[in-house]
Amino acid sequence: MKFEFHAASSRGFADHGWLKANHSFSFASWFNRYRMHFGALRVLNDDVVAPGMGFGKHPHDNMEIITIPLKGSLRHEDSMGFSEVVRAGEVQVMSAGTGIYHSEFNASNSEEINLFQIWIFPNQQEVSPRYQQEAYDSAKLKDSFLQLVSPNPEDTGLWIHQNAWIHIIEMSPNTVQTYAIKSPGNGVYCMNIEGKKSIGGQILNNRDAIGIWETAELEIQSTESGRLLLIEVPMQF
Repeated sequence: MKFEFHAASSRGFADHGWLKANHSFSFASWFNRYRMHFGALRVLNDDVVAPGMGFGKHPHDNMEIITIPLKGSLRHEDSMGFSEVVRAGEVQVMSAGTGIYHSEFNASNSEEINLFQIWIFPNQQEVSPRYQQEAYDSAKLKDSFLQLVSPNPEDTGLWIHQNAWIHIIEMSPNTVQTYAIKSPGNGVYCMNIEGKKSIGGQILNNRDAIGIWETAELEIQSTESGRLLLIEVPMQF
């Protein structure tokens, strides 16, 4: 087993007033040559957006983009004609493919939104752009790995153009869970949303993360209740 630990305090940070952004990997003006990506995982941004504010229309191409609101709601509009609100308890997937323009704004004029935005390199280039959105049952992530994203359209949750999976779990205190790697050669990037956990002997506090590879499974111990996000991706792509 190999691993790399990323303390929450080691992330890049940008305060734009209306946007407070934490970057797990090099992004925008924050550059760290040792933190470019984890396998096919290119971006994991932890953003807090002020009421009524957001990102104006901008382009993407050849990237799988997953948005997971943790608190609040996000209004999305794109060049495919979609105009949707994505709320906490929902997941959004956008395959940028040959190219797409979209905008994202806090849908509330009174409360901020906190969200994860994840970019994963696709295994196919120049695909037709597509959009998906789905709610998940929060009760199903209690001490269980709830699948949010997979490579398979027939599976639970949404799908993307990559041999990658995203799960979320809410662990009770003093419990142990074992996550089995879905595909040989994949690694898992674990973002501890809140609470205290231990993976591979490494303690994780709020927003600490650990990337693990060259193993068939990982054991997760929880000493405090809280959620954990697991992003399984190919290490070679």
